[in-house]
Amino acid sequence: MHLVQILLPVQDVSRERYETVLRTLTDRFGGVTAYSRAPAAGMWMEKPGKPVHDDIMVYEVMVESLDARWWREYRASLEGLFQQQELVVRALPIERL
Repeated sequence: MHLVQILLPVQDVSRERYETVLRTLTDRFGGVTAYSRAPAAGMWMEKPGKPVHDDIMVYEVMVESLDARWWREYRASLEGLFQQQELVVRALPIERL
């Protein structure tokens, strides 16, 4: 089993874009958890001495098997939807307790 996390930017876009992600993931995987009330703060160095700040929301789903090809294609579609050069989609192996 895997936990797949999608890090989406908090930006001035229509709420419908986020709702589209929720519907897509719920329809395909049967559910989704969205951490949207308290955005996480991200920071990285774009160039030496030039930090970039971004607030993100995390969406996650649990999947029995990981279809990496589907997730790569979905990440690319989200990059277009949210007008981002790159989004992080990561999968972590998990064990249900």
